[in-house]
Amino acid sequence: MTIGEPGARAGHYRGRTLLAVAATLALTAAVTINIGRLVADRPDASPSTTATAAPDSGTAPDGGMAPDGAARTDGQRGELTSGPLMSSAAPTRVSIPSLKVSAETVPLGLQADGTMQVPDSATDVGWYTRAPTPGALGPAVLAGHVDWKGHDGSFHDLVDLEPGAGITIDRADGSRAMFTVIKVERHPKDDFPSEAVYGPTDHAALRLITCGGEFDGARNSYRDNIIVYATLAHAHPA
Repeated sequence: MTIGEPGARAGHYRGRTLLAVAATLALTAAVTINIGRLVADRPDASPSTTATAAPDSGTAPDGGMAPDGAARTDGQRGELTSGPLMSSAAPTRVSIPSLKVSAETVPLGLQADGTMQVPDSATDVGWYTRAPTPGALGPAVLAGHVDWKGHDGSFHDLVDLEPGAGITIDRADGSRAMFTVIKVERHPKDDFPSEAVYGPTDHAALRLITCGGEFDGARNSYRDNIIVYATLAHAHPA
């Protein structure tokens, strides 16, 4: 599985307004459309899945926790945020009870060729470290295999996830971020909704990405991406 060249030319989340980041995304549309892909590996093949790296967002601001349903203004960004919000802390495990998924998360950085690293097992789920941490302001991005070297991946049944389902992220500081699924979409890999996935939000958001659709033998990959959109519902401190 390889990850497309990240949007290093795109703007950082920190210190930018939503309007400024939107303008940056518009200017780099040609790049982000090509990099916004995750294509699963053929079960009997070596890793070759392609996914996108998000625009280089930096670390989400340390805004502390806000009560559920509360609205607050983040001093560093000067942006109104709605719903609960957590300080930055790396994810350690993702659990999706309705799919019977519980998987460790591993950090994903960049490889020497500018592509994003990927999990090296069927079970691990990768968190892109240049996106916000789960629970902090903005869209956290987790990517996992649908299958890998003949084994079902942790995100094998992601397409079956339904709106209203819960997703729990354990974090390195001992806290837990509880997300609620808003929608699940399937997109052709050449029409990846980069701005919707990686663009700025006014709340703590989560994106889960894997592959789907028919398998393309010529490209040794699946044709589509499955994308889960979720929002932070509850912030449980350590």
